[in-house]
Amino acid sequence: MIRRGALVSSSVLWLCIYLVLVLSPLFILLGLRELDGSGFWWDFSMALGFTAMAMMGIQFLLTARFKRITQPFGIDIIYYFHRYFAVLAICLLLLHYLILKFQYPDALGVLNPLEAADYLSAGRVALLLFVMMVITSLWRKQLHLNYDLWRLIHILFAVSAFLLALWHIEGVGYYIDAPEKRWLWSAYTLLWLCLIAYVRILKPWQMFKHPFKVEKVKQERGDACTLTIKSVSGEPFSFSPGQFAWLTLDDSPWHIREHPFSISSSSEQSQQIEFTIKSLGDFTSRVKETQPGTTAYIDGPYGIFSVDQYPQAPGFVFIAGGVGAAPIMSMLRSLADRNDKRPLLFIYANNQWQDVIFREELESLKNRLNIQLLHVIKYPHENYDGQSGYVTQELLSAVLDQDLLQYEYFLCGPWAMAESVQCALHALKVPLGNVHFELFDMV
Repeated sequence: MIRRGALVSSSVLWLCIYLVLVLSPLFILLGLRELDGSGFWWDFSMALGFTAMAMMGIQFLLTARFKRITQPFGIDIIYYFHRYFAVLAICLLLLHYLILKFQYPDALGVLNPLEAADYLSAGRVALLLFVMMVITSLWRKQLHLNYDLWRLIHILFAVSAFLLALWHIEGVGYYIDAPEKRWLWSAYTLLWLCLIAYVRILKPWQMFKHPFKVEKVKQERGDACTLTIKSVSGEPFSFSPGQFAWLTLDDSPWHIREHPFSISSSSEQSQQIEFTIKSLGDFTSRVKETQPGTTAYIDGPYGIFSVDQYPQAPGFVFIAGGVGAAPIMSMLRSLADRNDKRPLLFIYANNQWQDVIFREELESLKNRLNIQLLHVIKYPHENYDGQSGYVTQELLSAVLDQDLLQYEYFLCGPWAMAESVQCALHALKVPLGNVHFELFDMV
């Protein structure tokens, strides 16, 4: 309970800091400005622009992966926050532009970039790039953009749009013409530029100084494979069971070709780490071809999806679908290595019996853990006599007795499954604070 309270307090603190960072430039710049009779709509439009710009600057902070900031929420939640607040910021920028368009058209000047003031053209291009950045992010799969190409486009759009927007604000000069206001805006601009430099230059350099090597590639069931990776220096890689990391394979960390994967190995075996990866796209389909000795870089660990967050729990219930079992296996292996005898229930859903990853090891873990294992197969073969179909409320009701409702629940799988299982657990009166899930499609 103490840990939950600390996380809540920390979450509230960081949300307050976010609001202060976003709103302070607006209040200070407007507060220091003498009224000149420009009118409500003018001031409102300027307020929208400054607020949106501050929000866009803080976006770099959200994706910098500072562990102290992400710890209370989980980095998957931070990334969803980043995504939807970017949409909100774009809406504010569009409203800023539209108010000027219809209320003060002369302020925008001519549309032709050959005749318009350069700072006005910079503002228009920045707005267009921000909009394109959001469109390519929200509809990446529909636009058939592979992950690596999308990340490159996203970074180029974000940095270019941000710098052009700063040029626009500097050129307009409104609200930042006084020395104290210019100092304030310069300080914020320096903060944002430092964040960009940290994320794109310093952090990759830190990764570059601590390379890893692929030790082994093991083929798994269900078109998946497990990479065993070890630090070149031999230093242990400390993590909590259930956490994940960004993995770069056979490439420079500055090339931004990194992908997030859950760690599937035991946290008690920190001399080497394992990632179990299913072929689901361009990169993941090539992972199984990786050769031992390949250089790798790791940024992590991240996440609060871990049994270590709840040391006083009376027991745990795990529900996974497909390769969503990877972080669950990390937790089970760690509990087994710790000789933890608390009661466990693992409900594991797959399309077909032959695709069940870790099938044999799960059976062997029954000898080391106090675990009940329930497989749910969507398309069972003719002689299959186990549970079939989906993880439904009826199934959960049949296997969860009153004692189990007080356990901590860990859920990881495809979005549709996660949604339906969460609703089912809520209907069964499992306390909301006892259900923990990892967003399967964070990016």
